[in-house]
Amino acid sequence: MFMLFQLESDEDIEKVLMQYKQAALNAIQNYDVNWELIRFNQLSDTCTFVLETSKNESFLLRIHSEMSNEEINSELLLLEALHEKIDFVIPKAILNRYGSRTIEIQLENGFRCNASLMSWVEGEHSKGGLTDDQIYREGVLLAKLHQASQDFELTTNFKRPTWGEHSFRQAITRLTRYYNRFLSETEYNLYVSAAEQISSWIVMLHKDRNSHGLIHGDLHQGNIVFHNGEPRPIDFGRCGFGYFLYDIAHTILGLYPAQRELVIKGYESIRKLEGNWYTALEGFAVMVMIENYCHHAPDPRETAGLKAEQPYALAIINNYLNGEPFLFNSIEVKNDK
Repeated sequence: MFMLFQLESDEDIEKVLMQYKQAALNAIQNYDVNWELIRFNQLSDTCTFVLETSKNESFLLRIHSEMSNEEINSELLLLEALHEKIDFVIPKAILNRYGSRTIEIQLENGFRCNASLMSWVEGEHSKGGLTDDQIYREGVLLAKLHQASQDFELTTNFKRPTWGEHSFRQAITRLTRYYNRFLSETEYNLYVSAAEQISSWIVMLHKDRNSHGLIHGDLHQGNIVFHNGEPRPIDFGRCGFGYFLYDIAHTILGLYPAQRELVIKGYESIRKLEGNWYTALEGFAVMVMIENYCHHAPDPRETAGLKAEQPYALAIINNYLNGEPFLFNSIEVKNDK
């Protein structure tokens, strides 16, 4: 099993990618899909490939090295249940020729992994920027997902991660090892201060059916495509249990302040946010931002981008630590580098 955060160089990544490619070729032999072309898509926690057929159909083949068969099947069962309750397209598992949602692969060198094949969600990322209507509809999309997930009946073998205090502390542990790739000591100390404040705050949060449940877990702008103006969510690989506001934070973090307000308005047209939701959403926004950097820090392909984003990220952290609003406000960014 390979974990991306254990890979220290481009050479390590290339070696692992060769393993994934061989696993992908083995996996597709177990599906009755008349594919003509297979191409590499992305390497993250899961390695993905796109299959194209002569009938202009596409499928997404996923190679899982870090997730158990039980966890993958739980994700796919959730997607099947959501299909019955929502009015927009989401990915769905394609059964292999044995009638299973997943297949276990073992290469001659002992490398083991699980694979799953998904339907392809037609759509594109918006070119030239999102319209106000598209952003508003993202909020509606989120609310409908949360509403539908509340009715999902959990079984004893349903296994998905929980995104909260424990997972956040694990992320910070990873940052401790890799922060010097993109942060100075002073900047790292600011991250630690913010992380401590978040950890102390999140354990005190009220948790009930209206605030906590099954969430997408990673619905950032890169995981939303548009088809005929309608947003469609993709990549549920991080779905699990968490606060609904944590899910919203992923979506709004990559938007401008005025756009973030539109997401909230769209969301509240379906589900009303309760209590002191604004303060909580700011906390989750910082939490999500830090988690993202913790996740990408070990990957040498990401270092330059992480460094470039730090002036704005540090401005957000400073506002958060000083109790100054930032979600719907323009903030001052200092770029001393």
